[in-house]
Amino acid sequence: MLVLASAGTIGAVHLTSRPPSIASAEVKLGEFVDSLQFRGEVKALRSLSITAPAEAGDLQIVKIATDGAQVKKGDVIVEFDKTKTEQDLAQNQSALKSAQAEIEQARAQARLTEEENVTAVMKARYDVSAAELEASKQEIVSKIEGEEAKLKLADARQKVREAEEKQKSDRAAAKATLESKTEASRKALYDVERAERSLGQMTLRASRDGMISLVQLWRPEGQAAFRPGDRAWPGSLLAELPDLSSLRVYARVDETERSRVQVGQLVTVQLDAIPDRQFTGHIHEISTIATADFSGGWPFPRNFKLEITLDQSDSRLRPGMTSQLTIIVDRVPNAVTIPAQALFQRSGRSVAYVLSGTKFEERVIQVSRRSADRVLVAKGLRLGDKIALKDPTVKE
Repeated sequence: MLVLASAGTIGAVHLTSRPPSIASAEVKLGEFVDSLQFRGEVKALRSLSITAPAEAGDLQIVKIATDGAQVKKGDVIVEFDKTKTEQDLAQNQSALKSAQAEIEQARAQARLTEEENVTAVMKARYDVSAAELEASKQEIVSKIEGEEAKLKLADARQKVREAEEKQKSDRAAAKATLESKTEASRKALYDVERAERSLGQMTLRASRDGMISLVQLWRPEGQAAFRPGDRAWPGSLLAELPDLSSLRVYARVDETERSRVQVGQLVTVQLDAIPDRQFTGHIHEISTIATADFSGGWPFPRNFKLEITLDQSDSRLRPGMTSQLTIIVDRVPNAVTIPAQALFQRSGRSVAYVLSGTKFEERVIQVSRRSADRVLVAKGLRLGDKIALKDPTVKE
């Protein structure tokens, strides 16, 4: 019993003297790398836009190239349903033929009316001549017959004037009718030509070799490219043929970090789709004013746009690829640094938990700078201190 009691006492003492089982790190001297990290996206500086026909009506996609597919000049990129356009073309062609037939009919009727009017005018003028002849005999006929001849002459002359006026009126009416029919024919011809153009644009082809980049749409399940069955509005952007020699990486930097970046700075680029290679680049341009970032959630943050040129090329580079960007702002040699997860905030103060015997004690520290994964400590820690990487006051 004495042996067992002694063993128990020794075990209890041993357990109480063990340090807590919390991951820790030792404070050492090292180089502090002050860096900024952003998410970026590869985009083409130059590209050819593939848009839906502007003059078409309802557009439904029946065939579309795969996003990222390589195409040759003349290959079909998008094909729309032609049924409605072909029906419109047939109707417009029928309307054009009908308008042309009405023009010919109006011309024939105008010729017939003109011939009738010419005949009527000639007859009226003949009657005038006959009446003048009869009136010239008034010296050798009775006074009554002479007066009758004068009345007949006046009546014949009136009929000439009426026939001439009718001829003018019919000519004007025929001209107006012909102009109206011609205008209707021009409109029908325009509709036919427009339908023919629309029908020719129902199939969009690549104007040069390249890689297709389809426009992303917002759907209930998230963003997705155009696909067969989708409808497009006239003039909408459907896809792009980017110039792969003009690829750039674009990112956004917060207003608070704007002063720490400048044109020409070296950037390390790690593309998510090409994990086996790391690229380098330089900041080519920074926007002069901050703009709203609509991808950042409400309220929309305001930040600056960065354009980064890559120093290397790769056949696997494609527009739309996402990347992790790292910009090294400064390097501090022989610095006291700790992992970022070893820094905690308590009542507005920066603290670290330092191992003292078998417990971690809270210690206030002064932070000089921070980077993505390291913290530069100015005061509060000594070399060799062991600090907790998790909050020891939180019970699991």
